Amino acid sequence: MNTISIKQRKDAIVAKVYHEGQVVASQLADELGISDATVRRDLKSLAEEGLLELNHGGAQLKKDLDYSFISKSMRNVQSKRAIAAIAAEMISDGQQIFLDSGTTCFHVAGFLRAKKSLSIIVNSVRTAQELHSPSLNVLILGGQYRPERMDTIGPMAGQSLEKLRGYRAFIGCDGLGMDFGPSSVDIESAHIFSQAIKNAREAVLLADTSKFESPGLFKITDWENISAVITEKPLPGHWQEFFQQNDIQMLNAEATETGN
Repeated sequence: MNTISIKQRKDAIVAKVYHEGQVVASQLADELGISDATVRRDLKSLAEEGLLELNHGGAQLKKDLDYSFISKSMRNVQSKRAIAAIAAEMISDGQQIFLDSGTTCFHVAGFLRAKKSLSIIVNSVRTAQELHSPSLNVLILGGQYRPERMDTIGPMAGQSLEKLRGYRAFIGCDGLGMDFGPSSVDIESAHIFSQAIKNAREAVLLADTSKFESPGLFKITDWENISAVITEKPLPGHWQEFFQQNDIQMLNAEATETGN
């Protein structure tokens, strides 16, 4: 009996299309252990979501699609899930939080569906879809919609954030440095995340260790605005010393698993 979920199936299909450029439906059916009809339904659904294009016998990459989100989502998946699980443990029923539109916060969303009476601010339709639970109150920021990333940016999104206060912000990054702080390769995302941190009562940074010592081009915020950093494993000594000096709490998945 095949126990793979619809989401896992679709993720596997998108990953294969991304890596190989195209897929054949009959081959996918054999690899996933499902029927040709099921594969074709999945391909049709993914095409309707704009993630690929159907062709004779299967599907191929959508020519005009920015695959940056998909590419990022495939990197360091286990690390991101471990970080997301710790972040979710910090969130209690009834709280107000902001989740950014990055791939690590996307994983956080999956851990929140069992919680109750959360108010969650997002600028990502992908993340909002992960929060499908009647016990959650999801607020999507209005603004310029980027269909390739399924998120909102720009002045109108910023104006929406200006009306919100008292939440805890969970923010990812593309890179960071001791002098520069957390950063992004995308100026629009950097701007909206910076504003989210500015208006938050507290900001928690989610960053797997591949991000350290590799700053992105656009600064998100100063270290003084970050209260905690979550990683998948302990940081090198010089980073631990840096965070201690700046009164930033450090959490990592390995320490959590061992009970330290």
